[in-house]
Amino acid sequence: MIDARHLVDYASDAAFAVDGDMKVVAWNYGARRLLGYTRREVLGRHCSKVLQATLLGGEPLCGPDCSGAQCFRNFRAFNASACRTRHKDGAWVSVNLSSVVMPKRARPSPARSAIAVVMLQADGKEETRSLPEAPLHIFTLGRFGLAARGRRLVVENWKRKQALTLLKYLAANPGRAIHREILIEHLWPEAEESHGRERLKVTVYFLRNQFRDAGIREDVVVTAGKTYTLAREAVWVDREAFEDCVAKGFERQRLGQWDQALDEYEQAQHLYRGDYMEEDVYADWCAEERERLREIYLEALAGIVDCHAERGHFAEAVQVCRTALVRDPCRESFHRSLMEYLVRLGRTDWAIAQYQNCRRILGRELGVEPMPETQRLYRQIIDGDGDTPADGLTGRLGE
Repeated sequence: MIDARHLVDYASDAAFAVDGDMKVVAWNYGARRLLGYTRREVLGRHCSKVLQATLLGGEPLCGPDCSGAQCFRNFRAFNASACRTRHKDGAWVSVNLSSVVMPKRARPSPARSAIAVVMLQADGKEETRSLPEAPLHIFTLGRFGLAARGRRLVVENWKRKQALTLLKYLAANPGRAIHREILIEHLWPEAEESHGRERLKVTVYFLRNQFRDAGIREDVVVTAGKTYTLAREAVWVDREAFEDCVAKGFERQRLGQWDQALDEYEQAQHLYRGDYMEEDVYADWCAEERERLREIYLEALAGIVDCHAERGHFAEAVQVCRTALVRDPCRESFHRSLMEYLVRLGRTDWAIAQYQNCRRILGRELGVEPMPETQRLYRQIIDGDGDTPADGLTGRLGE
């Protein structure tokens, strides 16, 4: 039978094992060296209390019933390619997190038995900037989430689901006063006016209580006359930070400051954990904003590609092109850049195959042939027979 503790002891990376209650049951020397804790100090503790992990954008990754715990209990691995954990001395350590889940047949019956092994690998990157101080951090890119001074709020357990919807709507307009009638129409379109007002008051009261219980003393939702406002000075919203990073990246790139531009773009990439309000996929009120932010994200990826190319890091440029094409398989500019940088890496065969893949996707999804510039780049590659001068290629993004 597979023994998770043996996997931990034999692992070359920092590793530990958790049981069904997410308590640490094994801890190797690599983990001690990475995070500073001895085995005695962590055994029996909830792993979230030890790691205190967050995503690089700042959203807490660990918690009593976090995504990792849910995955392990359902026999699914959990990975986080860019996150950070707390060292014993309080310093942040940037890591990549991966896991191995014990198959059901390999899990002994006692509850204290290990159900998963978690590996931590220091990624060697410079520490990302910390989030600005704010009583409440609101995460709208990807799965919606809240954090009160670094501690995750479990909004999934809120009894009044409309309170979450109200907060999302206010978070889409931070600092803007919204008339109560607009909110009532959004939350309870069928309710009579008096009934709607009463329900709104109760919902706002519930929301304020949740923040107060989380230790937030500042007024997050402000009432003025017939309007409600999400107090800008009390919140940090990832969407705004994301757009700010992209704008700074564009400016740095325009000035030819490639390293600084790359730093801003990559920070934006870390913040973009997924599409805007992705759980509200059928909600009309956020659909247009979701498309706008997705387009900005793709433009940021294009900027990252350009930065890598200017620095001669063509393998990294190829990787980012592939990431972008997962998001938008029909974006020909990324197909062209991918073809170009594959040639620069000496993989003309892969570049030709990429063109065929592009042609196949466009035909299947849109019923069209590649654009003339894509076909021209393909002919250049073919005519060059693998020796096409790099300066002769025209597949750069933005051309």
